[in-house]
Amino acid sequence: MTYKNKKIKELIEHNDELENYFRNTIIPQLFVDGELKLQKFTPPAMKQFSLSASDVGRHINDIKDNFRFPSIIDNIEQVMKGNEILEKEIQTTDLRWYQMNIIPYVKMNDNKTDGVIITFVEITRRIKDLKEQERLIADHEILLDTISHDIKNPLAILVTAIELFKNVSPNDEKEFQTLLKIVDSALNKMHKLINELTEVRIEEHKYKTQAELLNFENILEDVRLTMNDNIIAVNAIILSEINISEITFSRRKLRSILYNLISNAIKFKSPQRHPKIVVTTNRDNDYIIISVKDNGVGIDKSKFEAIFSKYYRLENAIEGSGIGLYLVKEIVNNAGGKVLLESELGKGSEFTIYLKAE
Repeated sequence: MTYKNKKIKELIEHNDELENYFRNTIIPQLFVDGELKLQKFTPPAMKQFSLSASDVGRHINDIKDNFRFPSIIDNIEQVMKGNEILEKEIQTTDLRWYQMNIIPYVKMNDNKTDGVIITFVEITRRIKDLKEQERLIADHEILLDTISHDIKNPLAILVTAIELFKNVSPNDEKEFQTLLKIVDSALNKMHKLINELTEVRIEEHKYKTQAELLNFENILEDVRLTMNDNIIAVNAIILSEINISEITFSRRKLRSILYNLISNAIKFKSPQRHPKIVVTTNRDNDYIIISVKDNGVGIDKSKFEAIFSKYYRLENAIEGSGIGLYLVKEIVNNAGGKVLLESELGKGSEFTIYLKAE
C-alpha cells in the first residue's frame, strides 16, 4: 500500500470513528467549521433543536433561530478568535436552561482554529432546584424568625409561670388559679402558632410530592450534575443500564432516593479502588426495579437492619447525619414498595428498590 493510500485509509477510519461518536453520544452536540457552517450534529441535537440532514452545510446564521439563543454566533466567533473554551449557563427563548460549552477545533498540521464543537447539557431542572433551595433557605429563615419572636414570648411567659408555681403555697388557690390561666394561655398560643406553621408548610410543599410521569435518565443525569464535584474528586465512574425509562413517581422523592444511594456509594468507597457505581432499571410484574450497585467497602450482615434506622452511622462514617438510608426506606415503604440489600465486606453493596408500577 502506497503512503498516499495509507493516509486516505487512515482519514476514512478517523472520519468513521467521528461519525460513530456523533451517532451514539447522548448529548446535543454541534460541529461548526471555520466558515461558520454546520458540518455535523448528534441525534439529540437534531431532536432538541429541530435540525435535519438538510441543515448540514448551512451557515449558522441561517439556522440560529433553531437554538433560541440570540448570541450564539457572537460566542462562536469569540472562541474562534481567542482560541479558548467558553463555558456558560444560558437560557433560551423557550425558557429552558443549558450548560453550553464551546470548544475550539484546532487543526494539528498548522495549530490553527478551524471551527468549534458545541455541547448543550440541559439544566432546567437543576436551575429550578437551585431556586427552590434558595426559597427553602428563605423559608427556613422565616421559620426561625417566627420561632424566635412569636413563640419565644409565650415560652418565656410559660417558664416564668412555672418558676412562680414552685413558690406558690398549696393553700393559696387564687394565686394558683391565676398562674394556671397564664400557663394555659401560653400553651394554647404556642400550640396555635405551631399548627399554623405546620399547615402552611404542608400546603406549600404538597405539590412536590405529587406523582408525575418521569424520564429516569433525566433524573439520574440531574443527580449526576448535582454531585459532579464529589464524583470528580474521587474519580468515580457511574454507569447505567436503563431498561425502563418512564416511571410514575414524585420527582423530588425519586431524586432523593438516587441522590442518597449514589452519595453513600461514593462516601463508603474502598481505599483500594476508584468507585464504580452501576444504576439499572427493570420491570418485574407490578414493580419497577431500580438497582444501585457499588464496589465499595461493603456492609456487615449484622448491620443490614440497623443502617436504615434514623441517625444510624456506620463506624467508618466520616461525615453525614445518618438519615439518608432512613429517608430512602421511608419514601419507598410509604409508596407501597420495598428496599432490599445485598452486600459483602470488602466487595461492595447493592440496594434494590421496588416501586409499584402504575
